[in-house]
Amino acid sequence: MNYRHIYHAGNFADVLKHAVLTLVVGHMRRKEAPFRIVDTHAGTGLYDLASGEAERTGEWRDGIGRLLSAAPPVEIAAMLAPYLDMVRAENGGGERILRYPGSPLVARRLMRPVDRLVANEAHPEEAAPLAALFAKDRQVKVLSLDGWTALKAVLPPRERRGVVLIDPPFEEPGEFERLCDGLATAYRRFATGTVILWYPIKDVGAVSAFSRDVAALGIPKLLSVELFTGTPRPDGPLVATGLVILNPPFMLDAKLATLLPYLAALFARDEGAEGRVAWLAGERMTSA
Repeated sequence: MNYRHIYHAGNFADVLKHAVLTLVVGHMRRKEAPFRIVDTHAGTGLYDLASGEAERTGEWRDGIGRLLSAAPPVEIAAMLAPYLDMVRAENGGGERILRYPGSPLVARRLMRPVDRLVANEAHPEEAAPLAALFAKDRQVKVLSLDGWTALKAVLPPRERRGVVLIDPPFEEPGEFERLCDGLATAYRRFATGTVILWYPIKDVGAVSAFSRDVAALGIPKLLSVELFTGTPRPDGPLVATGLVILNPPFMLDAKLATLLPYLAALFARDEGAEGRVAWLAGERMTSA
């Protein structure tokens, strides 16, 4: 994908990823016990949507920009409120959006004083602003390791409760294989944790093979969530994205089965727009 996130910050894929992350962390907050969030490919943490890079693609306008100007049904609005309120708060509470929080900042805004965050970013140009963003924050530890090395280094967390977000850049061949191996590693080291894997959908065959490989790991409770804004093509722009979630919170599948059709319709580019929610392993089959 030749993926540098500033070009894509706030797009439809970020909306899905960060809305789900918000729902998952919100569920973790229901218990008093502390938890830890691990972000293996954290990026810079905060993105300037007025920058030349973001303006060059303008992807955020058809993502978070479109969502903020929409009037969703009551149930959808309530589901999205913590996420959208956070985005507005980063922009002074107004409707004009100039800054977009990346996943480590989304996570940080949801944490309580007892919770902790490990934000890892290997790329020097991304790691430096990430470290500056959290320089004085005692609840956040910033690392600059290879993402897959960091995954092994920080699991299991001392709290024994937590969320792991694995969001690789998909810049090199073999990323789906590494993603599958990363899930296996996370499960071996932290079987009770919630793990969220993000991936782009361009080559449908490659994604299908990835789903089969993940299901074949024999890991219980794996939920697949996919959002199509159009019909993907290997040589075309990114129009579809997915998540695999290990140990999703109770009723997350039902919530997403309600949310995904709304997002698909809102972001639709052609008749291929749809949302898919299905269990790869465990629980019952649910589809949107």
